[in-house]
Order: sequence, then C-alpha cells, then structure tokens
Amino acid sequence: MEMHMIDEARRCIRCGACVRGCPVHTEIPEMIRLLMDGQILSAGEMLFHNNPLSVVCSLVCPQEKQCEGHCVLGNKGAPIRISDIEHYISSFYLNVMNLEPTAKKGKSVAIIGSGPAGITIAFLMALRGYDITIYEGKDQIGGVLRYGIPQFRLPKEVIDRLDMQLRRLGVVIRPNTTIGTSITMDDLFRDGFSAVFVGTGVWRPRPLSIPGESLGHCHFAIDYLKNPDVYRLGNKVCVIGAGNTAMDVARTALRHGVKDVIVMYRKGWDDMPARKIEVEYAQIDGVQFMLDASPVSINRKGVRFSRDGEEDFLDCDSVIVAVSQGPRSLIGSEKDGIEERQGFLVADECGRTSRPGVFASGDVVTGAKTVVEAVRFSKKVVEAMDSYLSGEGVTD
Repeated sequence: MEMHMIDEARRCIRCGACVRGCPVHTEIPEMIRLLMDGQILSAGEMLFHNNPLSVVCSLVCPQEKQCEGHCVLGNKGAPIRISDIEHYISSFYLNVMNLEPTAKKGKSVAIIGSGPAGITIAFLMALRGYDITIYEGKDQIGGVLRYGIPQFRLPKEVIDRLDMQLRRLGVVIRPNTTIGTSITMDDLFRDGFSAVFVGTGVWRPRPLSIPGESLGHCHFAIDYLKNPDVYRLGNKVCVIGAGNTAMDVARTALRHGVKDVIVMYRKGWDDMPARKIEVEYAQIDGVQFMLDASPVSINRKGVRFSRDGEEDFLDCDSVIVAVSQGPRSLIGSEKDGIEERQGFLVADECGRTSRPGVFASGDVVTGAKTVVEAVRFSKKVVEAMDSYLSGEGVTD
C-alpha cells in the first residue's frame, strides 16, 4: 500500500485539474507536495479543516466522476489514485491530531442526527468555540456511515475514531435520543440552545407498492444494512434495485452465508444508477444479475416479474427491496414552525429553515446524496450559523 501510494504521488504533475472535480475543492496538488516533502501532518491538517470527513470520502466518494475523473493523466492512461493518497494521509492524521477550539463563545448549539452533515457541523462549530451537543437516535454516531455502508467498504473503526476526536474536542453526545418525541424543538431552545441543526437523513424505505411486500421474508435494504447479523435469509436472495445500496446489500448477503444472490433490475446495464466499480465488485463477489425484469408481485416462494411483455417467476428464499429512501423525521410541520415538503425540510442555499435559529442540511433537505455533497452543503451551513449566532444574521 505504502509503495503504491508513493509511486502514485510521484506521478502527479501538479496541474490542479483534479481540484475542479472535487465538490469541496480539496487542494490535491498541495496535499501531494506536502506529503512528498515529509510534511504529512501539515497535509493532514489541511485536509481535515477543509473536509472533516476526508478519511471517509477517500473510501466512499465516486472519485471516478470527481477528482480522479478530472486527472489529465487519465486521458491517455490511468489517473492518479488520489483516493489512496488522501486516505493514507487522513487516516494517519486522525490518529495523532490534537484539535483545539478557539476561545469559547458561551453559546450552545444542538445537532440532531450524527450522519455526515451532523459530524461535519459538530467539528467545525466546536472548533469555532461553540458548545456542541449531538442528539443521536441510535446507540452510536455515524448515521448512514455506520448503519448504511458495509464494513468492507467503510470500516466501523473509522467512525469510532471520529467519535473519539469529537469527544476530545468537548462535544457532548447523547445517544438513543429522538428529538420530536419526549424532547421537542421548543425544549431545546428553552434549555439554552442558541441554534439547532437538523441532519436526520433519509431512513424511510420507499416501497415498490406491489403485492407481497408485507410478507415475513421480504425486507428493505436500509433496514437490512443496519444489522445484517439478525437476518436469516436462506440460500437464495433476490435484491430488487440496482443502485449503490443494492450492491452493498447483495455483497453483504454473500458475506453472511447466502449462496446465491440475484439483483433484479427493470432496465439494462447502462442504466444502472450504481457506480460501475461497485457493479464490477459485485460481479467479482459472485452476484448474479437479472436485467430488463420488472417485479410484479412477491409471494412466499419468490418474485413474479415481467420481461418483454411476458411474466415469469424467480424462486428465492428472501427478497430485499433496494429502490430508494425518503425522510423519516419527527421534526417539521406547524408544531416546530419548520416548513417541509413531502417530508423533506425546506432550507435555503445556506441551510436556513423557516424558523429562525434552526438550520438543516444533508439528505433530509436534498434527498440521498454523496457524503462529500453533504460536507459541501454543511460548510455553507456553518458560515450561516456562525453569522446568525454572532448577531449578523438575526431577523425578526
């Protein structure tokens, strides 16, 4: 790994084309220069302050469409493996960094949800001197990073190290607490929080709305990925859908003892929403694909589907629906004074909602996006929150 990473760094011609492909404009040539000059700590510090989830993005970003996709060396050969270099530096720095906030400002911020957006804002606002409390509905922080991305793509220990660094920075984490039930938005302001950020993600599975989805052997992808160990899927599983989540589910099922996994998709190879590399990994792992097949109904023996105007049947022991997710937040509507639309919170380009002092970003605003897009949006929210709390952005 180390030799490969060094060889890749030496190939860089420092042209900067890669920066244009990065949603958060990571200074990649400077990162490589610092590394090769023996200044790995400076490189790691630069990466972290630009993107607190650099260590995560280096593993899960669609680099082929972003930094690596813009590398000029890819025009006639292989692009530089920027992700490998970034991960090496970010992982090293995450273990040794000693974050120090600026002078305390005496104001508290509540962060609801600890997915990519919540973690980003917690780090950046804590570094600016705000007292941060994270409210997480599950037992550990991470959101989709922990409960929606398999271990073989994003090791849980990476999230654990982010948790450790947040606590070292003085961030308070309250797990197993869902805001909107026993504790309300009004309670948070009553108890002295000056601003609230909402980043609750998209945890409600979208159904196919076909007969059979309520049967006991039919499951939703986002639920399965939370804890695959508790499922008994049998020997043959049909995964319906062809996005990245479907690939994650298919590959996870094989790693948990399923013998045959078939991905059923209503269109062809070129229409698959999943990254090409994820489809290729699924094929390498042994996942089978049934294309141009639209599910019609599910019964206890399998899936009835339509192809070329004719119906057929696929025998399987279990079915996992992996077509999309929507928001499942208890926050919003008239009781909280926050405008919502089809379950998503409405926020402007800087994350300001219709209630003063309440900000939102991430998937609960935009729908499911990449981790780096959540970081990009959340950095704008940090500026808006800081301005609001400084009195510059307060409105009547």
